[in-house]
Amino acid sequence: MTVCAIEITTTAPFTIAADGSYAARLAGDGEARYPERWTLAGPEPYAVPLPLAQPEEADSEVLALADGRVLIHRRVALRHAFALLYPTGGAADGPRTGELPLGSVEPADEGVRISLLPPSPDGRGAFALAASATGTTVWQVAGGPFGQVARIPGRCSGGVWLDRAGRMLALDRELDGTTKAVAVDLGRGGEVSPLLQIAEGSDDRLLLADPDSGLLLIRSDAPGEPRLGWGVLGSSRPVRFPECLRGEAGTPFAVQPGQALMPESCGVALRLERGGIGLWRPADRHVFRLPAPDGWLGTGLWSPQGRLHLPYATAETPCGVTGLTLPASPPPPVRLDPPPAAPRPVPLQQAPL
Repeated sequence: MTVCAIEITTTAPFTIAADGSYAARLAGDGEARYPERWTLAGPEPYAVPLPLAQPEEADSEVLALADGRVLIHRRVALRHAFALLYPTGGAADGPRTGELPLGSVEPADEGVRISLLPPSPDGRGAFALAASATGTTVWQVAGGPFGQVARIPGRCSGGVWLDRAGRMLALDRELDGTTKAVAVDLGRGGEVSPLLQIAEGSDDRLLLADPDSGLLLIRSDAPGEPRLGWGVLGSSRPVRFPECLRGEAGTPFAVQPGQALMPESCGVALRLERGGIGLWRPADRHVFRLPAPDGWLGTGLWSPQGRLHLPYATAETPCGVTGLTLPASPPPPVRLDPPPAAPRPVPLQQAPL
């Protein structure tokens, strides 16, 4: 068994629980790293450190659960160990950290990459992705029996939840030289079905999804270059690639929930590679570019009312959250010529450019 090429990827250094009540990150630096839990459901956010006897490695991952516990993923020799951390009652020397071991994974394939998936929408479950060139395994590591729940041919990455129950998971699967987003039904033994098929040879990745409205945020090179686009889950209309997002070097990190049947009105927040935050709606023809707050932790959470909450940490404010509201869209330009005829509806999987 060869395991020397195993590595951990850290995709979400600051994670927010599905209901927005808690968050977690690996705080500190150097040789003094420790998990930290943020409580967000209250008038003011506050942080609780969760240190143990030894500091954490820089490649450890943490995930906040809705019950206030923090899942941690560590590499221990050749194994990947998972445990739940939680604050215990105060003692003479101060609060302590409780730890509940859950299980471990020891990959058998060379080049296996193990990472935590985003928080499950039900707030209780937690899953990890073990990907290699020969196949990908989805492991349930919390909220149910520890073990494998799906096996998918090909190397998978990403991870986006498509429903509120934590059953339908979208993954970007690399197979035969192209990458396509597929839907994995964890309730049916990991049954795989196509999700995005914009062009035969294009790389089509799913970046974010909102289960309420069905809005999908997509990155694809089908238009001839990698571009951001959007579609609607289950819709017969094709994927659209707005001109205002053309050349936009950014990654969407939050979608406004609660907009049932109104995907065009959902606020979308983008982390811009040149710095700052982009705010956009699918119905708009404009991206609002705003500076990020000092110490921003790279993610955020929309409220159903359209306010974006951004966590930040500075020396003066080690646990802070600031809010942004999506401005009103400017009026569209006046057109004197008649609009073109509406295109014929096409299934999302067969959408032409």
